[in-house]
Amino acid sequence: MTRRILILGGTTEARLLAGRLAARGGLDVTVSLAGRTARIIDHGVPVRVGGFGGIEGLAAYLDEAEIDLMIDATHPFADQISRSAVAASVATGRRLLALRRPPWAPMAGDHWTEAADESAAVAALGETPRRVFLALGRQELRRFAAAPQHFYLVRSIDPIEDWPLPDAVFIEQRGPFREEDEVRLMREHRIDTLVARNSGGDAGYAKIVAARALGLPAVIIRRPVLPGAETVDTVDAAVAWIDHAFPPASERGV
Repeated sequence: MTRRILILGGTTEARLLAGRLAARGGLDVTVSLAGRTARIIDHGVPVRVGGFGGIEGLAAYLDEAEIDLMIDATHPFADQISRSAVAASVATGRRLLALRRPPWAPMAGDHWTEAADESAAVAALGETPRRVFLALGRQELRRFAAAPQHFYLVRSIDPIEDWPLPDAVFIEQRGPFREEDEVRLMREHRIDTLVARNSGGDAGYAKIVAARALGLPAVIIRRPVLPGAETVDTVDAAVAWIDHAFPPASERGV
């Protein structure tokens, strides 16, 4: 019996999980991406791009596609789709597993100021002009228009259009990044403050390590509180959970 799995993606973990599941028989896997990034990486399975139309739209998709399991492997800050996933799971009776990487924790040598959201991060920068490395998503950057006195180094996967502030440098890069490259980047642009979301994971951690090595302060935006769901924190744990829920044919004696 083929089991249909929908992975709500947009993260490295979603791509790795899709690749692992694609190699296993008895599973029909689809990855859903929001479509905010123009450059789509191959996931090894079919990919749908675009929203569902809220909770009702997602619930309808789960029914129409006869999904057996939905996996929320979205970014830790994509709280809207995570809330929709929980609600759609309840509405349809479909199983839901959340794959959520652990957040980073401050270590010796870190100089963190935690902020509840982007607006609080803007306030935490203060009035004195700084040279700020903004490591945020495109949608959050405009909050910093409220603080035009700072220089901003902005890194993104896709081009940033219509940036409202004059004193900024833009670079287009996709992680993962190396610590030595992050140190070099911060030195080249004379960065004195890092602003980042507490995304967790390995791909973006190098900037945290680089700021620590350089003794720079960092404004770290806390994760939103996500709705309850059965949760694992690694791809290996997700595969093990799925193997237990839907044993491969060889283990069922087929």
